[in-house]
Amino acid sequence: MELLRLFITSVIPVIKVLLVLAVGSFLATESVDLLGPNARQNLNNLVFYVFLPALIGCRIANTIMVKSVETLWFMPVNIFISCAIGSLLGYILVKITKTPPHLKGLVIACSSAANLGNMLMIILPALCEETNSPFGDSSTCSAYGEAYASLSLAAQAIYVWSILYSIMRTSANSIVKETAEILSETSAEPLLVSHSSSEDNIYQVDLPDEGNQRMSTFGKMKQCFMTTIRSKSLKMIFTPATIAAIVGFIVGIVSPFRKALVDDSAPFHVIYSSIDLIGEAGIPSMTLVVGANLLKGLKGSAVKTSLLLGILIIRSILLPVSGIAVVKAAMHFGLVGSYSLYQFTLLLQYAIPPAMNIGTILQMIGTGEAEFSVVMLWNYVVAAFSLTLWTAFYMWLVT
Repeated sequence: MELLRLFITSVIPVIKVLLVLAVGSFLATESVDLLGPNARQNLNNLVFYVFLPALIGCRIANTIMVKSVETLWFMPVNIFISCAIGSLLGYILVKITKTPPHLKGLVIACSSAANLGNMLMIILPALCEETNSPFGDSSTCSAYGEAYASLSLAAQAIYVWSILYSIMRTSANSIVKETAEILSETSAEPLLVSHSSSEDNIYQVDLPDEGNQRMSTFGKMKQCFMTTIRSKSLKMIFTPATIAAIVGFIVGIVSPFRKALVDDSAPFHVIYSSIDLIGEAGIPSMTLVVGANLLKGLKGSAVKTSLLLGILIIRSILLPVSGIAVVKAAMHFGLVGSYSLYQFTLLLQYAIPPAMNIGTILQMIGTGEAEFSVVMLWNYVVAAFSLTLWTAFYMWLVT
């Protein structure tokens, strides 16, 4: 297939994403106000707790089998490699631009975590449905594409809500400590310090005090284990999307479960199809929320131009180029199969704009939301061109 025809094929899914994002932004304007702050919050909760888990669980259960596990194992590894490369590049950018301490976590997050679930679930099926698609039968291609996107989202959720969450929280705490030091100089009772300390204790493992020194080794290990599994950080890792991916994975590879739920002639197929119907609302709802959140970026904020350009260069040039090197190396050593859609998905994971989960984390820790909106706005504007070009080039590369 000619490169020009591939470019035309790849631009259609990106235009679809941008149009839905534009609708979301329009619905969030003050004159319409259908996606105001409260509406976005409620819709985001539905996506987070209902639509997205239903979509991910059904897609993985439908396409993941014992044989496919042998070929898909490299996808989570590839995601963690891309996050590691992005984190390193983000750290270098922080040092070069002398980023303020409270924004260091934001820069590293935007440089490493991509919006894999939302973008891939739109782009991959849309590419499969194009008449000039190089990925074969549209129905088979779409099924595998949705499974790849679901697996990608679940794998990155572990990174975002564990390592990246800790980095961003540590970065946000730096400005809290600075503020506390200033208040402590003018107040005899620095309340902010005690608040921050009590908040930090949520994420700390309680060590045995002097009264518990006689506790047996097994008792200490048990106490530490129970404290860890009850911690808020661990609950963040096992989000509804991650749990749904695990359940879908089990249903897919365990033959009795698959025969009872997934197969067309399964006795309980109506349960599976009902959950799948609910999950179909996830993609449009999630995209509308993303578009509504991008509206904040139009108001602008104090983000240095050098910092913004650095993030754009990392996401639009450096990461996609590094992805080619990583995937080609994996293919050379026989770690990746010959299916072109699988290879294309691995490459595309490096060219996707930053993840919207970053905004959720920033909202929780209470800093950097305005800066994140500006960064996201410009990333999606640039992605309209860069993502289309990389999509066309990647398709040419694997076919």
